[in-house]
Amino acid sequence: MSISPRHVRAVIRKELREYRHNGSIVGTMAVIPLIFILPTLIHIFGATAGSGPADLLLYMLGIPALVPAVVAAYSVVGERQQGTLEPVLTTPVRREEFMLGKALAALIPSLAISYGVYLVVIACVELFAHPGVAPELVRWPELLAQLLFSPLLAGWSIWVGIAISTRFGEARVAQQLGALASFPSVLLVALIAFGVIPASLGLTIAGAGLLVLLNGLGWRITSAAFQRERLVSGTR
Repeated sequence: MSISPRHVRAVIRKELREYRHNGSIVGTMAVIPLIFILPTLIHIFGATAGSGPADLLLYMLGIPALVPAVVAAYSVVGERQQGTLEPVLTTPVRREEFMLGKALAALIPSLAISYGVYLVVIACVELFAHPGVAPELVRWPELLAQLLFSPLLAGWSIWVGIAISTRFGEARVAQQLGALASFPSVLLVALIAFGVIPASLGLTIAGAGLLVLLNGLGWRITSAAFQRERLVSGTR
């Protein structure tokens, strides 16, 4: 399968322009991280050395699990509502390129927010947490997990959001369903972060492998299910 980078870049640029001018998407990107920042910092600032789970900062992985799904859920249905989807579908962009461009456009700001918020939280821990707490939380395994799993979780959430977006005709409904579909990922992250499920090397490798597989399947399945005629006519 041949993918044109030029076509993919064109879709990405178009999507990023849409994000900048869409208040609901900007609001979503701003509000959702607070759901993860506030409980984490409250728990950390109230903790003393040895009193909290060492993997607490893994809870921040809930941001790339949730934010991109809500953003991606707008990607197709939003264009249908605005009447801009039909002109796009008449271009020579293949459906695989169209889906990949949509996914990457949702991935870029999601990762920027995820990594940016994570750095802010680490800075707050280093500056304001009780003595001895920061060394227990800011460790290389958790830092590497954040770097590795943020794009993998975000990618899977994006494919779920896009799949939902192609099936529904109302953006708000699609975004709500996208958030709901991401809840299992967020729950799993929370259980690991708070020590209910012990983190281990085996779990990390298995989780990474599974997410790589799901991302590949997500691209293929959403591309195969993308039917131009159905989307133009508005049928499900």
